[in-house]
Amino acid sequence: MLALDSEITDSHITAFRRFNRCYTRKIGTLREGLLDSEFSLTEARVIYELATREELTAGEIVRELDLDAGYLSRILRKLEEVGLLKRKASLEDARQAILTMTRRGREAFADLNERSNRQARSILEAVPASKLPELLHAMRTMEEILSPAPERAPYILRNHRPGDMGWVVYRQGVLYAQEYGWDETYEALASRVVADFVEGYDPGRDRCWIAERDGVPLGCIFLVHHPELTDTAKLRLLHVEAQVRGLGLGKALVGECMRFARAAGYRKVTLWTQSILTAAQHIYRQAGFRLVREEPHHSFGADLIAQTWEREL
Repeated sequence: MLALDSEITDSHITAFRRFNRCYTRKIGTLREGLLDSEFSLTEARVIYELATREELTAGEIVRELDLDAGYLSRILRKLEEVGLLKRKASLEDARQAILTMTRRGREAFADLNERSNRQARSILEAVPASKLPELLHAMRTMEEILSPAPERAPYILRNHRPGDMGWVVYRQGVLYAQEYGWDETYEALASRVVADFVEGYDPGRDRCWIAERDGVPLGCIFLVHHPELTDTAKLRLLHVEAQVRGLGLGKALVGECMRFARAAGYRKVTLWTQSILTAAQHIYRQAGFRLVREEPHHSFGADLIAQTWEREL
């Protein structure tokens, strides 16, 4: 236990270093290749950042991972030479290059991600069930103490749980009726979408995110596998409650979809929306989607123009 005056003693330092040795040995960071792969720990972490974030620059990776710029440059050069990474000029600053993963790079990330998941499962399965909550709580406590958030987050994003599907259908039915005058047939459509999601749920290919603050749901989005095209995912049921619009929540939800889609190995994401939903279209365009088809129709008690948008990964 720390002294009351918070003086750091030799015993505290010894305990800290003992934990580090135990943890690094347990997860195998001392091996030449992380997770029996061809990549070092640092290379794997750089690949993770590139695969799970949109259009990074080298400077952003340096700041995020606190790496030496020269060291990162050598890593990026290696990834580019083996065909995992490509560069393109930034439209905002010609002196900077935007870094993105190639298809081969995304495949390498998917393999690393799966290896990491298997390792985590193996370690956690070896923990007695009675001790698992204690371990996870201790890990969260360490993270919070060593990397405190600068301020309270306006929301969190989590995976779905029982009760969420009913909330999604209810809130979407109410919001679209209030804001666009749609009738209950839209609620029937939303019900079918969530029913298909639950009944055909594949954790490796499908995901629902619920945004919430202090336990109150604020929005949602779904990414589901295409019923006919194995390399294509469908983005469904994006919505953000009116009181939290302007916080970037819609962009964050779509961003989570795109990161998951890449990790799951999809090559394309498609979505179906309506031309009057201009705020959502702005988010889709920012995320790299392009409008590929429009078609007038009468649905939900209104004359509408349906739009199909696509994004190659």
